[in-house]
Amino acid sequence: MENRDPSRPDPDALLALAGQGQRGRLLVFIGAAPGVGKTYAMLARAQRLKQEGVDVVVGLVETHGRAETNALLAGLETLPRRAIESEGRRYEEFDLDGALNRKPKLIIVDELAHSNAPESRHPKRWQDVEELLNAKIDVWTALNIQHLESLADVVSKVTGVTVRETVPDIVLRDADDLVLVDVTAEELIARLNEGKIYLPDTARLATQKFFTKRNLTALRELALRRAADRVDDLMIEQLRQSAIQGPWASGERLLVCVGDDKASLDVVRAGGRLATALNADWCAAYVRGAGAEEGKGADEALTLALSLGATTERLTGRDRAEVILSFARRENFTQVVVGRSPRPRWRRFSPSLAERLARDAKQIDVHMLTGAEAADKPSPSWLARLLRRPRNKDWVGLGAAVGAVVVAVAVGEALTSLISLPNLSMIFLAAVLVVAVQFGVRAAMAAALLSFLADDFFFIPPLYKFTIAEPKEFFSLVVFIAAAALAGWLAGRAKDQERLARTSESATLALFDLSRRLSGADAIDEILETAVVYVQKTLKADSVAMLTPESGDLALTASWPPLDALSAGESGAARWAFEKREAAGWRTGTLPNTRFQFRPLVTARGVIAVCGFAPSAPGQGLPAMLDHTLALILDQTAIALDRAALSHEAMKASSLEANERLRSTLLASLSHDLRTPLASITGAVTTLRQFDATLSAEKRQDLLTGVEEETARLTRFIANLLDMSRIEAGALQPKRELVDPADVVQAAVERARRTFAGCTFQTSVARDLPYVEADAGLIEQVLFNLLDNAQKYGGDKPVLIHARAVGREVVVSVTDEGPGIKPADLETIFEKFYQGGKSDGRKLGVGLGLSIARGLLEAMGGRVWAESPAVRRRGTRLLIALPSAKE
Repeated sequence: MENRDPSRPDPDALLALAGQGQRGRLLVFIGAAPGVGKTYAMLARAQRLKQEGVDVVVGLVETHGRAETNALLAGLETLPRRAIESEGRRYEEFDLDGALNRKPKLIIVDELAHSNAPESRHPKRWQDVEELLNAKIDVWTALNIQHLESLADVVSKVTGVTVRETVPDIVLRDADDLVLVDVTAEELIARLNEGKIYLPDTARLATQKFFTKRNLTALRELALRRAADRVDDLMIEQLRQSAIQGPWASGERLLVCVGDDKASLDVVRAGGRLATALNADWCAAYVRGAGAEEGKGADEALTLALSLGATTERLTGRDRAEVILSFARRENFTQVVVGRSPRPRWRRFSPSLAERLARDAKQIDVHMLTGAEAADKPSPSWLARLLRRPRNKDWVGLGAAVGAVVVAVAVGEALTSLISLPNLSMIFLAAVLVVAVQFGVRAAMAAALLSFLADDFFFIPPLYKFTIAEPKEFFSLVVFIAAAALAGWLAGRAKDQERLARTSESATLALFDLSRRLSGADAIDEILETAVVYVQKTLKADSVAMLTPESGDLALTASWPPLDALSAGESGAARWAFEKREAAGWRTGTLPNTRFQFRPLVTARGVIAVCGFAPSAPGQGLPAMLDHTLALILDQTAIALDRAALSHEAMKASSLEANERLRSTLLASLSHDLRTPLASITGAVTTLRQFDATLSAEKRQDLLTGVEEETARLTRFIANLLDMSRIEAGALQPKRELVDPADVVQAAVERARRTFAGCTFQTSVARDLPYVEADAGLIEQVLFNLLDNAQKYGGDKPVLIHARAVGREVVVSVTDEGPGIKPADLETIFEKFYQGGKSDGRKLGVGLGLSIARGLLEAMGGRVWAESPAVRRRGTRLLIALPSAKE
């Protein structure tokens, strides 16, 4: 029991009220039959709203040539119809896209139950209305009571006219208001006779078939009852929203049992009517026997139940009554609806499904519909199965039966020539059993009959005559037939179980393999390509395509077999599935004539992709197991795509974080390495300007030397920044010329001695070094950066430079005797803005020198690395290698 304050509004009612603002309002004008004045009343109201300044547009109205109705269209804006060419015929239909582009406040769309032309986006007009409502456009429409799906069978029985165009009851249930347009049967017949509804010839035929007083009275009663039920629902919703206490519904829940035959449709409609009358939630359930396949009738019944607003369940089990009752108790269903079909006499001694449900249900009401064959259709008898026309595989079984009997005769003849046996029937019984296990009941029965004849002809005196001398021969025949039937039945069940187990195992292995492959894939393209291959292999579809959103539209990302492009209709169905988060295309309510069916891949973040498949058998729906397997494959693919997207976003966030760190480091370095030399230069220039007359020549020279050194330092810093920007932009184009490494080493050392006067540099260059093909200026810059780094960390110890030939490379090393580098940092020191430090923690430089050196060397085909310790367990050695020039 729910403990809720009765003075507070019902939360569900408030949520429903809040959801009304998310879509347009639907007003349905409903009547008992054509000609009651629904369209007239609708247009008369529209004229009044037009005079009040409301933006009213007529999307489509069928006046059927009625002058009074035509007159009401004057002054109302009417959208032009859309012409559709299909199979050599021309159709004029409601222009849904034109209405969405116009987007009026209110649009009138007549004939709600109309079926659209084959090439339309939706097969039914009520689906067009749903799209208009979702676009927040108010809609007025008209409907006759016979077009409600749940009443179609009742109307057919009452009037004798088959209703071909129907509207799901959920459309009327979700309508915001209802207007009943009603006239008496006598007045409607009078209108018909006056020619106000149909032309005279059509009217005369209608009075004989449909427009009879009895039919119109029954239809009028149905319309009044359904209108009253809907008004009652609207009243209850308003009372709940206002927290007004009253007698609410008791929370009934209905379970409707369906079977494999067409009569299940009647049971579903009856269950829908009962659920509407009780204002109850309901579910349609189908129980598939262990090892059996789902029939086409069950799929149609469940689809109808969905359109009537029910949920559906597919259950599996051997005892259908036990499965249904267990499910009903577990899900708290209070009532069960089941069909009660005529039963053959030989089965009347055993209780039917409906009788078992009524007997075993505890605290659950059971409704048995007589005359329906929904959930208890008797299966064909064994005799009927035996007498049906043989199939190809049956001929194979019959041939096997003949062969088995021949072998049994040969074995019997061989045994009788060796020993005397009183009865050889067991040999034939073994042959019957072998045939039964391998080929089923029909082949086993044939083997039993042939065994009886062969045994009598070859082994029972008088030999080689078809005579029956003793009653035991009849008993032998009975044993043969009974054994064949039993073995065949057991073999059939075992094969069904084996086939079901193999199918389940195959699907499980495929899903496991797909999961393993998807878990190892991190690229979106790889995930999609893997998924389409598995979908194609599982469904045996003609082709499968994956589409992902790119640049504001869906792009064909992966397909198998490869596709060049999708047609306009297929692309439209794919966009619909992506935007509406529902299936579109083949065997759906949106663009059902397209070759593909598209399903969205939905994650917590929304639709991430769309999968489309073209079935190999368009005339048949997907079996339930394949549909379930497809759903699992798409779910796994969606999870893998979501994981890949999150991984890419994490990498991007990490990159942004690293860039932010680099930016902070660069700004800190700039603020220090620019400010320090500028401050020294500014101080020296200011001193020279203010105290030039009082300064000694030596002091003035020191200040000028300081200005020169700081200027050179600032120049090197800016040059490093420019070099790094050139390297990262790919604008560095090194020259290719023969360079003597000894000359370049000497030039770099001389430059370092001039720049770092307080540091000692010792060189050792091998004789006859081979030339290298590189840019001399860039090599000098690299060596200077290495020398700069060495003098910063080497302390007062000399910096050693060695050059030698190693194999086909020229290797130059720069060694200092500083504190050295940790082994973990030997590669890190070449990254941008990496700064080592003195033992006192002071940072030296901006951390670009070694990074620039690596970039310059890689541009010339060389390499650089570090070794530490270098000398006496301390120090660092930086080495560069360039390939020697070809002879």
